[in-house]
Amino acid sequence: MDIDFIEVENVMVNSEIWETNFECDLSKCKGACCTMESRYGAPLKEEEVEIINKLLPIIKEYLPDEHKKEIEKNGFWFKVHDEIMTRSINNRACVFVTYEGDIAKCAIEKAYHDGKIDFIKPISCHLFPIRVSNFGGHVLRFEKYSECQPALEKGDKTLTTIFNFCKSALERAFGKDWVLKTKKVIG
Repeated sequence: MDIDFIEVENVMVNSEIWETNFECDLSKCKGACCTMESRYGAPLKEEEVEIINKLLPIIKEYLPDEHKKEIEKNGFWFKVHDEIMTRSINNRACVFVTYEGDIAKCAIEKAYHDGKIDFIKPISCHLFPIRVSNFGGHVLRFEKYSECQPALEKGDKTLTTIFNFCKSALERAFGKDWVLKTKKVIG
């Protein structure tokens, strides 16, 4: 597959986003995107830090004790190379991970789906496996991880592209009009 880009309203989109099939399969990956080995958790925007700070008492209700203690001791975020990131526990799980059996899930998202908060989760998490870089404008690309092989296989079965899988996140990030224009361009 050749990798090309299209530009829609000053946003460059990598062709893998509309050519690659992808649909998360939590029963197989176990929420690997939230527990990948790293000192760093998810990228955050400054305004997301403010939102999460306000919602933290509710979000903490969903967290394991170890995660609550980490937040109370060190906070939930830190800056590295001028980027804001969530903390991780033991260089593995995002500080906002909660578990349903052996599946890692986002406590923020659980609180949202339970109707307790109106913020679904950080946009970087919502867009995953799409990553946004900034090279004088937004560049959207497919972030490949071996842990996501089950999502590629499920996407091939359901014929769901990354673009369609991430549609609501793309609408949140760039607007419904941008998504409609992009759909027309990619056909």
